Amino acid sequence: MKILITAAGSYGDIAPYTGVGAALTTAGHQVALATHDSFAPLVRAAGLEFRRLPADPRTGRPGRTEPGPQATEPGPHAQAAPPPGVASGGKRALLRTAAAFLQELGGGIAEAVTPGTDLLLLSATTAPLGRHLCEAHGIPELELPLQPTAPTGDFAPVMTGARSLGRLGNRAAGRLSLRVVDRLYTDASRDLRAHIGLPPATPGAVRRRAEASGRPVLHGFSEALVARPADWRPGLDVVGNWWPWHDPDAQLPADVEDFIAAGPPPVFIGFGSMAAGEGERLGALAVRALRRAKLRGILQSGWAGLTAEAVPAHADRSDILTIGEVPHALLFPRTAAVVHHAGAGTAAAGLRAGVPAVPVPVTADQPFWAARLASVGAATAPVPFADLSGEAAADRLAEALIEATTNPALRTRAAAAARRMATEHGTQAVVHAVRTIAT
Repeated sequence: MKILITAAGSYGDIAPYTGVGAALTTAGHQVALATHDSFAPLVRAAGLEFRRLPADPRTGRPGRTEPGPQATEPGPHAQAAPPPGVASGGKRALLRTAAAFLQELGGGIAEAVTPGTDLLLLSATTAPLGRHLCEAHGIPELELPLQPTAPTGDFAPVMTGARSLGRLGNRAAGRLSLRVVDRLYTDASRDLRAHIGLPPATPGAVRRRAEASGRPVLHGFSEALVARPADWRPGLDVVGNWWPWHDPDAQLPADVEDFIAAGPPPVFIGFGSMAAGEGERLGALAVRALRRAKLRGILQSGWAGLTAEAVPAHADRSDILTIGEVPHALLFPRTAAVVHHAGAGTAAAGLRAGVPAVPVPVTADQPFWAARLASVGAATAPVPFADLSGEAAADRLAEALIEATTNPALRTRAAAAARRMATEHGTQAVVHAVRTIAT
């Protein structure tokens, strides 16, 4: 089959689909992945055809995305959220910016669907647009969200945080969340349907038709963190994480290997696609916390530009290493603990490595995943990013670091979750579903 995967957003919204695409290629399919320009090298390295989607995932502005520093496996920011990296501001202004992002995205997805495409695989961000194209071209679709999207009584929508509203409240909030998404996509959907010659239909109407069809939806997260809700309809399945493709012969850079070998296992600290421009402040804070906890650390620069440069030149820096892109699958198992923003991908990568986490959620679905890590006993209590300011910030982070690295129960439970995750085969579940569609 000729398969097109569409995904938009930051690294964590894109990278898991390179693993899916590589598995489908191995199974004999021709696979293209449509996403932003800055991810073209990642897509091509996985052996997939790259097709361009417009809009800059950092700013939300239409136009070419220039390559820049990428985070490794930050979590997705789709489902009822504005595009990643959109600057904060008034709510109405934020929604207008998000709507403009989606209008540009719709045209890009339409151009990416070339003649001969047999199947569309859609992320949570691209599904509300991709459904229209499937209708227009008579192409089957398979939705592959990275987080729970359907209403359930088990928990509130992931974008509302970790607080349960009770079973009735959770389901009501879930339905409201879907309507919010529908409204966000209204203009983009109207313009896209007009462009491809379809009669008018609201995003909500198209979504409800898709739900009523009973078509399968495969969710790419682990039941080690979120059990499949019992009140979901048949066909809404949780299959396990899709891991970003990386070269099976890849190794950690020599400087990272040398640093790890020079002392006790270090702590990883990174904020992925969050906190752009705060690298110097956060780096200085991380160094203070590490030294108060008497720990070595690896700082990943990410979009924040995290750095230890604020450390005085005359001070000893041998216990701190700043790095760029490194596959978490190679690095995390070598660490004592991981401090991260609790994006879905990074949270899962830390759990897969069997190491304790200090979640520092910033926004969107991150408080949800942070709470999940803590609830399974694999992480300290979340340290909200907003609390990483003021005189006590370094002390609070240091206390969490000490707990993460000295409490054996955290590592025991993280290791147990890792063993469970090792039994899940998310990409193969997608391959099987595609085989079923093809027959």
